[in-house]
Amino acid sequence: MNPSPLAITIVVPTYTEKRWDYLLRTLASARAQTHQPAEIVVVVDHNPAMFERARAELTGVTVLANAYPQGVSGNRNTGAEHAVTSLIAFLDDDIVADPQWLARQIEPFADPRVVGTGGAIVPAWAGPAPRWMPAEFLWAVGGSYAGMPTETAPIRNVWSANMIVRRDVFLAVDGFRVGFGKLGDRNRPEDTDLCLRMSAVGGGRWMYVPSAVIQHEVPAERASFRFFVRRCYAEGRGKVQMAGLHQNDPLGAERSYLWSLPKAFLRHLGGAVRGQGLDQLLRAGGVVAGVAAAGVGGVVETVSARRSARRPVVRPAQ
Repeated sequence: MNPSPLAITIVVPTYTEKRWDYLLRTLASARAQTHQPAEIVVVVDHNPAMFERARAELTGVTVLANAYPQGVSGNRNTGAEHAVTSLIAFLDDDIVADPQWLARQIEPFADPRVVGTGGAIVPAWAGPAPRWMPAEFLWAVGGSYAGMPTETAPIRNVWSANMIVRRDVFLAVDGFRVGFGKLGDRNRPEDTDLCLRMSAVGGGRWMYVPSAVIQHEVPAERASFRFFVRRCYAEGRGKVQMAGLHQNDPLGAERSYLWSLPKAFLRHLGGAVRGQGLDQLLRAGGVVAGVAAAGVGGVVETVSARRSARRPVVRPAQ
């Protein structure tokens, strides 16, 4: 029997038993969807003990081991290549999806030009939200940020924590770029890279659906200013690395975003001047710190890439 055109497989990559309770919440929310998935696939990233535990304890899901070198890109590709449905959804292992998430996020696929969709990601802080965190930088903790569309609209890229793709187009571009993505402290925008490559297939479109909501866990250690600065720095480096993989200029959206930040800074600063509280002043400082950290990361990566390009190739003696 051929699967329904709107049949969908949910792929959840995971890698450590420290997130086991998160994973269970993610799977519970996936099962509770009003539009039921045809299959839920959990892919374990080079952790044999967790793989055996998942196979023994998780019911109603398919458990696979990452067939590629370690990293989340290969983890997701393993699940996607197993799927037979026309649509594939990717969720991280630390989210809780609204029951209507899947039903709402598949609606744009009625348009055959749409190759993928993404939805809203709301940070679920383990404690109080940081007073200094500007809403324009919520992407640093994996959340949708101020300035994104408030109604369903075309967008250049979405994030893999909340992403649905057409399987045929995904496979046509060989999925996520293996070896380019999140691994340890390294943070490269493998999801943006995928969106760009999938859009290039027949002029495909991505759609952002803000009514399709997931909650993304933010542990206490990721609510620190230190983590914020490191994350912005890594983003600056990662975007320069990604740009080097594409012939056409892929960073137009980043430039538009950067041009919007002076207004955000002035808005927060103005709020502080008008007596709206210390938080506004702290958020103005957060905007400056985030831009500076990302800028330094971009410069470091640019210099590093140029040095690597100039480094002579040592050939073995004949």
